[in-house]
Amino acid sequence: MKKTILGTSLLFLIIFLLFNKYLKNKDYKPKLVEKKIEEKSIFNSNIITNINYNVKDDNGNEYLINAEKGEIDENIKNIIFLKNVKAIITLKNSNKISIASDFGKYNISNNDTIFSKNVFVHYLENKITCNYLDLSIKKNLIMFSKDVIYSKDEVIMKADAIEMNIKTKDIKVYMHNLKEKITINN
Repeated sequence: MKKTILGTSLLFLIIFLLFNKYLKNKDYKPKLVEKKIEEKSIFNSNIITNINYNVKDDNGNEYLINAEKGEIDENIKNIIFLKNVKAIITLKNSNKISIASDFGKYNISNNDTIFSKNVFVHYLENKITCNYLDLSIKKNLIMFSKDVIYSKDEVIMKADAIEMNIKTKDIKVYMHNLKEKITINN
């Protein structure tokens, strides 16, 4: 019993000393713990489903772009971010070019379109796969890049980039690093 009384008295003495030292002391100021608040940007958008754009340029080429879903950022109103994109380009005096990709970025003001991730292009018997395709109507240019593989019949070619002039149909194939070579398998 004496141990219990002694233990309880000791506990009260410690609490009393702490109370007098910290809580009665007028100079005592509690430490402020600084919290970092992470800034998050708020993204407001409008979502559209089953998108269809049909555009003709000054040269008579026709561009038909379809997407399963599109999203317009309230801050950038002339850009639509597309999902599951399919496009058909009908060049004047030529055959159609079909394009499919997982994602796209369509510029409403100039009709330029970027196709990205799992891009597949079919033109006559030619097939091109890549992960990035930039279609610029204003520049009359289609630019294929990122893991470009061209195939026709038994021929397979790998390169860093392929450029095609829509107007002249001229094609440039190249590697970004001049020390690397384009590979062609037959």
